[in-house]
Order: sequence, then C-alpha cells, then structure tokens
Amino acid sequence: MTIQPAPLLSVIVPTFKERDNVAELVRRLHLALVGVAWEVIFVDDDSPDGTADAVRALALTDARVRCVQRIGRRGLSSACVEGMLASSAPYLCVMDGDLQHDETILPDMLGRLTGQDLDIVVGSRYVAGGAIGDWTARRAWISRLATRISHLVVPPALHDPMSGFFMLTRPAFTASVRSLSSTGFKILVDLFASSPTPLRFAEVPYTFRSRNAGESKLDNRVAWDYGMLLADKLVGHLIPVRFLSFALIGGAGVGVHFLCLSLLMALGRTDFATAHTMATGLAMLFNFTLNNLLTYRDRRLSGLGWFVGLFWFVLACSIGALANVGIAIYLFKLDGGWPLAALAGIAVGSVWNYVATSALTWKKRSA
Repeated sequence: MTIQPAPLLSVIVPTFKERDNVAELVRRLHLALVGVAWEVIFVDDDSPDGTADAVRALALTDARVRCVQRIGRRGLSSACVEGMLASSAPYLCVMDGDLQHDETILPDMLGRLTGQDLDIVVGSRYVAGGAIGDWTARRAWISRLATRISHLVVPPALHDPMSGFFMLTRPAFTASVRSLSSTGFKILVDLFASSPTPLRFAEVPYTFRSRNAGESKLDNRVAWDYGMLLADKLVGHLIPVRFLSFALIGGAGVGVHFLCLSLLMALGRTDFATAHTMATGLAMLFNFTLNNLLTYRDRRLSGLGWFVGLFWFVLACSIGALANVGIAIYLFKLDGGWPLAALAGIAVGSVWNYVATSALTWKKRSA
C-alpha cells in the first residue's frame, strides 16, 4: 500500500460560477508545481452553474483536488478562511479561480517562504516587473485609490494590499484567524490588519491576466464591503461594523424620508399625515433594500423570502419607532431639552431596529 505524502502546500481557490475554469486551473497547477507535494482546495459557494460538481469530477481521478461546497454562506474572505482551516499543510496559498493570477510564480513564492524568514509572500502588480494587464483607466484609478486608503491599517511598504494572490505560513494564519473580519473580498488587508505582530513579507511581481471564462464579481457592493472592513479594523473593537452599516443606511433613509415628504408637501395634493405616512413607507423600503444588499449581503433574501423579510422589517421598525417616540417624550418631560431627548430616542430606536431585524428579518441560517 502506497501512502501519499502529506501536502507541503495547499492552494485555496474560492469560487462562484467558475465551472469552465476549474479543469484548466488544475492543469496549470500540475505544470507549475512539479516536484512539490501540493493540493488544491476549491471552496465553492454553491454555484448554480455546477462548479462544485466539476471539481468533484476532477477529484475522482486526482487525489490532490478537494472540494468544500458551502450551502447558505457567501463571501470570498470567509471562503478563504474555511479553505485554510480545512487544510493541514504548513504553507497556504490563496488565488482566484478565474485564471487571472499567474500560477508560474508559485514556486518562487514557496521558495521565499521556505528559504527566508518571512510570514507571507504577496503576488504584486505594483512592484517592478508587475503589471495590471488590460485594465481600464477607471479600474486602475479605483485600485490605486483603494490601495492608498488601505494604508490606514496596513504597512505603507506593502505595494499591493489589494492583491488576492498570496502565500503564507500556517503559524501566521493561525495567529490571526480568530481576529479576522472574514467579510468582503480583501482578505489580505484583513490578515495584515489582524496580525498580533507585524507580518514579515515580500512581494513577487506578476502580470494580471484577462479573464477567459465566467464573469467578474466586482460591483459597488464590493466597495461597500471594503469600506466596512476598514471600519472594522479601525473601530470594530468599539462598535460592531454591521451595526455601523445599518446606522449609516438608516441615516440615508432619513434623507429619503425628508426628500419624499418635502416633495409631497410641495405638490400640495395631500395632507401632512398622509404625506408623512407615505414618506415613512418609502424610507422603510429604502432601508430594507440597502440593508439586504449591503449590511446583510451574506444573508441576502430573495424571492418569496424578500417579501417575508420586508414584512418582519416593517413590523420591527414600527415597534422601534414607538420606542423612539416614547423614550424621547419621557426624557423631554423630565428636563425639557428636546435635542438630547430626541437623540436618546433615536439611539434606542436604532439599537432596537438593528437587534430585532437581525433576529427576525436576517436571522442567521445554519449551514
């Protein structure tokens, strides 16, 4: 009986709708990692195109291919974390499943980790020899802006903190894993910001390739997730970042409420009570929709669940509104200071709305 050696390197590949790329990626890993004991773990967020089935089909004839299929959970960062936790290898690599990362530099990255006193090696587009490929000017500008902002929480010496292509030691991962936010797409920023000690790092240049199959996952919600990740690293020890997102959207909802109310009153075709009720309903719909898209992206409701969730959201927020008004009136009668009374009412109402809607509308689903 031949016993296969334990893998030295685990390549973690988070996927969503990448069925057409998985076989080619495995083929390229075979060519790039000759002489290395390796495995690849695809962590798939239940892709509707059958990505997980394609991976399992490969695994039937290649023991180095593994599949972790997540049901009811979404997110690149959390997928990477689960993939690394599913591995026992001393070295861990994260790369995308869209073939845009250059697998030929993997031996160089591994050689630096094993031969130098480093915690992490980053595949970089922004050091000498690296390039962003055929990006548009707008995408390049956004990437560089995000890089500059990231230096609030990561070392300025790191040229490409937005990279999704890196390799690290297991001790470096283990030291940070319990402090990771595991939200959004930028796990490298999360790792650097969460490490209890400064990470010793190097960067290896590569050219970002064009996508051959599948579709890009970048959208405006990714930018929001990135902002929330930075907020979590900066103030997350003081206030839950999900509550911060909920409160920011609630503040925008106040603006929607007053805009709608002002327009209805300016038209002069309805009384104040009717206009206020309509504005309140629109603001609640606005808040629910944005929270479903952004704050609770990992628990997003769709189909019939969207309407059921809206019902519970309106019910919970209606109770919160009553608490808001009741506490504000009570405090106003105590000392007569309406600004403080109003703020206290808003604070209590906001906390209630957050807790109640989290439990009723977006209750966490078990895997």
